[in-house]
Amino acid sequence: MSTALFWFRRDFRLADNPGLCRAAAEHQRVVPVYVHAPHEEAPWEPGAASRWWLHHSLTALDASLRRRGSRLTVRRGDSLSALTDLIRQAGATAVYWNRLYDPATIARDRAVKAALRIAGFRAESDRAALLVEPWTLLKADGTPYRVFTPFWKTLLQEPCHAPLSPEPQLAGPERWPDSLPLADLALLPRIRWDDGLSAAWQPGEAGALARLEQFLDTALTDYARGRDRPGLDGVSRLSPHLHFGEIGPRQIWNAVAGATGGDPLADKGAAAYLRE
Repeated sequence: MSTALFWFRRDFRLADNPGLCRAAAEHQRVVPVYVHAPHEEAPWEPGAASRWWLHHSLTALDASLRRRGSRLTVRRGDSLSALTDLIRQAGATAVYWNRLYDPATIARDRAVKAALRIAGFRAESDRAALLVEPWTLLKADGTPYRVFTPFWKTLLQEPCHAPLSPEPQLAGPERWPDSLPLADLALLPRIRWDDGLSAAWQPGEAGALARLEQFLDTALTDYARGRDRPGLDGVSRLSPHLHFGEIGPRQIWNAVAGATGGDPLADKGAAAYLRE
């Protein structure tokens, strides 16, 4: 039975997760892993609030995996070294992940993919955080769009909005690799200034879906006006959930379409929200 690693980064969800679905479809066993390597994101390492969110998002992800008979394996250090060690411990032949797009992680991921393939392992990446990737939606002359409206009109013609199938079935290995306790990453603040965050936000996939549902029920149709009224709860507040990949853009697009009878662009509020 073949085994693959799925390398979670900022895609902390099980539903509509292309790389995870691909790993589960092509291998009998999947080991979900997270490698804490903030130094590889320099000079854009996460700040204190982001680390707080990361801790709670990883906690929620591990709990979700465990409810399905799996678990999250946590490591710290250089990504390539950690993945190579995990491949050895798990007896894996492949590593899958979803792409990130900031310069530091692009360079890191290219180096990791090249090194793994040279070593004889399969290394595959997928699109999860964007409706379309920058290099796939170009003008007729092959150059990028510089004006939003023609870009938007072209985007609407792309078959990129349908969500993937529901969560994949995840069978684990016969022996799980060693894992650090999440507390060892020391992501939470030593001085507990985070009570306000805890009161206002629920990190994790379930929190993202709950927030989306609330927005659809209470603010979507009036979004074109409510977005400009700071005293109203008129926006989705999904930005941190999107940043950490607890929900994907295709899920949002399809949820908005469902809430507007299948034609979101005919609704002024929904159309404004999707454009933005």
